[in-house]
Amino acid sequence: DKAPLSKSLLLVPSAISILLTLLFQHYQKFFAYNLQAIKEDFQIWRLVCGRTVCLDLKDTFCSSLLIYNFRIFERRYGSRKFSSFLLGAWMLSALFDLLFVEITQYIFGITINSLPSGFLGPVFALFVPFYSSIPRVQVTQVLGHFSITNKTLVYILGLQLLTSGSYIWILALSGLVSGICYNSSILKVHRILCVPSWVAKIFSWTLEPIFSSAEPTNEFRVGMGATVDIQRQQRMELLDRQIMMSQVAQMRRQRQQQGGMINWNRLFPPLRHRHNANYQDHRPSEQDTPPPTEVSEEQVARLMEMGFSRGDALEALRASNNDLNVATNFLLQH
Repeated sequence: DKAPLSKSLLLVPSAISILLTLLFQHYQKFFAYNLQAIKEDFQIWRLVCGRTVCLDLKDTFCSSLLIYNFRIFERRYGSRKFSSFLLGAWMLSALFDLLFVEITQYIFGITINSLPSGFLGPVFALFVPFYSSIPRVQVTQVLGHFSITNKTLVYILGLQLLTSGSYIWILALSGLVSGICYNSSILKVHRILCVPSWVAKIFSWTLEPIFSSAEPTNEFRVGMGATVDIQRQQRMELLDRQIMMSQVAQMRRQRQQQGGMINWNRLFPPLRHRHNANYQDHRPSEQDTPPPTEVSEEQVARLMEMGFSRGDALEALRASNNDLNVATNFLLQH
């Protein structure tokens, strides 16, 4: 939902890659990322074909999973800004590919005539905003020392993709460098390499209806094999979210003519102090509300890096009892 470009990048290149691997092997030569043909024979079209479709199904699978995880940026930035980032990263990484190949040949004497095919440069470039703007939330610990966070699986997929080919590290390095250059406020690359508004409108009229998806329902499912305590905790979290959203909607209707910021901390007591599913029958009065929770400045800074104002970040963290994950989800939904 709200990520048609990510959906198209998942379906179209993957379908072409599967067809080339299973049915049309004799056409794979046209999608090879042949640097020698590009430099000597000026076959520029190989940049488009060779840097879009993967010829290895393992690379197709890993890059598709990464694009699926990175769809959050299209929802946050919008399709036009997200496509501008991919276009800028694609063009910059193509230049860095040729540069790093020449540097490798000059320093180590290794001649590289071809690189792995696929949309790999922009995928590795997306790790730059993923590292800098997505908050790190600990999920669990392994052996008491190794932390498992909400970002661990994405890094493991990136490592798997990095080790799938002999020279894929060049694509990874050029992608990371291009992502840093595009995000840099000093170089101002994002002002030069961007998708024009008229092009974005044409694609929104033609392709967006094809790849758009319906908004998912708010259906809450309990995982198979979950214990009774986990099921009870999940139902309590669902109840908390429903109460929060209904109270926000009611308060916004009341203040629609007045404006101003909603005092979430007054509306929502700390979530961690709700101990039973019958909370809606035992709501505390304003006199019994605990004093405001001390908010971590580091968590406030993380929310501000995501584009939220300091006031909203403070109120959301106080309302969620300093739970960064709950506060982030609440701000993104409202």
